[in-house]
Amino acid sequence: MAHITYVFCHGLNGSGQYDEKYEKKPYWGRASGDVVGSLRARGYSAFAASVAPQGSAWDRACELYAQIAGAVTDYGVAHSREYRHDRFGRDFTGQALIPVWDDDTQLVLIGHSFGGATIRLLSELLANGSAEEREATSADELSPLFVGGMGQRVRAIVTLAAPSNGTTAYELANDKSFKKPDVKVSIKSKLLDRFMKSMTKVKTDGRDLRDWANYDMLPDNAQALNGTISTLPHVYYLSVACDATAPGPNGTRIPSESVVDPLFVKSCAYMGCYSCKTKAGFVAGDDWHANDGLVNTASARAPLGAPCKPLDRGHVEKGIWNIMPDLRADHSYFTGGYLRKQNPHPFFDDLMDLLESLD
Repeated sequence: MAHITYVFCHGLNGSGQYDEKYEKKPYWGRASGDVVGSLRARGYSAFAASVAPQGSAWDRACELYAQIAGAVTDYGVAHSREYRHDRFGRDFTGQALIPVWDDDTQLVLIGHSFGGATIRLLSELLANGSAEEREATSADELSPLFVGGMGQRVRAIVTLAAPSNGTTAYELANDKSFKKPDVKVSIKSKLLDRFMKSMTKVKTDGRDLRDWANYDMLPDNAQALNGTISTLPHVYYLSVACDATAPGPNGTRIPSESVVDPLFVKSCAYMGCYSCKTKAGFVAGDDWHANDGLVNTASARAPLGAPCKPLDRGHVEKGIWNIMPDLRADHSYFTGGYLRKQNPHPFFDDLMDLLESLD
């Protein structure tokens, strides 16, 4: 009989069960109480992973696999050589995240924010491995993750406010031609934005600058990553995007301050009026102005080019993105908020009912 196991993967600067701070301030719930712990107390096999807070999608996927499998983290010979860091990371032998890891295990991977890219890449590696790592590594040293053939262990992928196609929050920060909007942003919001950026600034350690989350979240790079990730025919895909804006002038969107956390007001305002054409030719126009403070609503619905449709609860299909209705919420809703406390438990109760109803 299949064991359905729910693994939650945090976003940027998040934490999980391997982190000391998680018990006092859980990423999944914060002030409203630990969502994952609550699910486990009710009988679900549910666990909160702890991956690199600012690491690349690749590094985080390797770490997530090592935790699930109870193994040494192996970033791969080819990857570690190209991106200039150690091949091996933390050893999770004897301290696996989940109790069972075999072909009867059915993983439901739930990722918030950049956790979405992490779990999608993990599913690809589990199914198809990595040709580059197979070519660079002798068979007796190759991680099972890079061999592949474990795709059947993934039952469902759920992304929550995930920058599946990148976010203009990072694009506009690098765009010297961007003119600051006429939208009024209070001094308080500017100071809070500065504080948030100081807390999330990447602390480089000598590795290639392409091997960080902030690189993967640029639209061109996110969409290049999408080109390496398959939509697996046997997997249920669900997504939900958030919108914390209201209509503004000339196709812009402005922050709904009753919805968006004060930390995100400035970012929300700037994203709401920023349009661009990227180096690779992708155009983010008016349809990308709606956002949750950190991620464009359009980006969070489904990877561009992937098969998708609006969610039909009576007919959730495999091998296609089933897009849930946009939530009137900001980026921090699923984690319980920051300065504005929120309660995501009702959402997760509904999500679990939906996931449990799948054939």
